[in-house]
Amino acid sequence: MLADYFEPVMLYGPGYKGPADCLGSLVDIHTTGRFPELEGAHIALLGVGEERGTRMNKGCALGADAVRSKFYELKYHLNARKIIDLGNLRQGETLEDTYAAVATVISELLPLRIIPILIGGSQDLTFGQYSGFKKLEQIINIVSIDSRFDLGKPEEVSDSESFLGRIILEQPNYLFNFSNIGYQTYFTGQEGIELMKKLYFDACRLGQIRTDITEGEPVLRNADLVTVDISAIRQSDAPGNAMASPNGFYGEEICQLMLYAGVSDKLSALGLYEYNPMYDRDHQTAHLMAQMIWYFIEGVGNRKADLPSPNASHFITYRVAVDNLSDEITFLKSKKSDRWWMRLPLDQRRSRYQRHHMLPCSYKDYQQACNNEVPDRWWNALQKLV
Repeated sequence: MLADYFEPVMLYGPGYKGPADCLGSLVDIHTTGRFPELEGAHIALLGVGEERGTRMNKGCALGADAVRSKFYELKYHLNARKIIDLGNLRQGETLEDTYAAVATVISELLPLRIIPILIGGSQDLTFGQYSGFKKLEQIINIVSIDSRFDLGKPEEVSDSESFLGRIILEQPNYLFNFSNIGYQTYFTGQEGIELMKKLYFDACRLGQIRTDITEGEPVLRNADLVTVDISAIRQSDAPGNAMASPNGFYGEEICQLMLYAGVSDKLSALGLYEYNPMYDRDHQTAHLMAQMIWYFIEGVGNRKADLPSPNASHFITYRVAVDNLSDEITFLKSKKSDRWWMRLPLDQRRSRYQRHHMLPCSYKDYQQACNNEVPDRWWNALQKLV
């Protein structure tokens, strides 16, 4: 049973209910002797106090309850979905055992259409989340909001700074695309940047997103799994991390990105990692993470159900001819949300990528095609189908 994997939340006594208009009164919390009812749930919180995969951030195992205490105090609104808190995952005898437990929990929640929000722990737990999709044989896109790529070296043991490399090398492989939002060049070696280009992965520098944060929306709309390293947020806004830096996203910006992630109809799992209460000031980072989760849930409550499909009638189709391309690029614009997609060519040989042939994009991509330029987003995705 799923309950066997979890310890109850010990912040409050059995039957705790917060103020009537706060999330603490809405969330079905795992307390001693009572496990939440999965039926009808939309979102599941789960803490994972696993830090054996971190190199520089010992103490991040203690973060989940600190975030919970601030999250339960926030107000909920009319579009709130049913939220359950499964408690804290029991730590495995080895790090690999914890990864396996995360994978099992994820693979049980996803078919129930419950979105797991994992509060870590170190970011290598993303591997456990990915493995949950793999157990379901689902090819996925991962988006990481991080100041670094975490590619590591092939010879390195998988940890919080090399987990992506392990995911890439996994066979059979179920990763279709990886995107980074917010990398900072002085933390990222040239070798890593070149490898991202070679693999046709997408990478958005911090300055690029901060100049126009709406460009992060189509990247997040294309994700099945979003993983966030708290060190991507500037130290003044989120000091609770051993590697916090003066530069990074502002609190308002990271909350905007979480709203974009939540409103995506495709996204089905979220991980927030590397929060370390030992470095926090006045629970500031815990407050911010609670608000990040709040914005994500707000986004889920405002999903538009406008993913393109063969019979969808709520789209306007535009076809653009670009020099040196044998076929036109087809764009679709939703009448419901004004969001844009590009259609990738797909034949029977590529049928396993059916979920990924409609590529989220922005109006800027359409403008670029109209100016006789192939959008980078379209080109990189196409190379993965060749």
